[in-house]
Amino acid sequence: MKNTVHLVKLSVGTEDVADLADWQKQPRAQTADGLPRHVTRMWPAREAEVLNGGSIYWVIKGSILCRQGIVRLDEVTGGDGIRRCAIVLDPTIVRVTPVLRRPFQGWRYLPVDEAPRDLTRAKANEDALPPALSAALAEIGVL
Repeated sequence: MKNTVHLVKLSVGTEDVADLADWQKQPRAQTADGLPRHVTRMWPAREAEVLNGGSIYWVIKGSILCRQGIVRLDEVTGGDGIRRCAIVLDPTIVRVTPVLRRPFQGWRYLPVDEAPRDLTRAKANEDALPPALSAALAEIGVL
């Protein structure tokens, strides 16, 4: 999409896509209207592009494995009085072609033309490969 940018974020402590989904079902990971959210310190300077069809691509165990559409950005204030950004997400988690990604802090912008492709429905319903195997296959261009 024109004038669209995605975000990429490590899902720290997550073992697999199902683990991410389970985490997002917990009340502390949801907005008042029940949508999953991820709270971060930084507000995207490219907010309009992120909200123009952008997704957050989740890095799990060293590979981008899935994405979720970004619904909106909410301002939240922590108990420490610091303003933060809640990235509010579509609850649908879409598996993508695995892509290796080195560790990094925070989130990064991901241009549309560099985003991994969504898996077909048939492949998305298959049992996921172990993250290490998936990463190795992606590294040699098999996935």
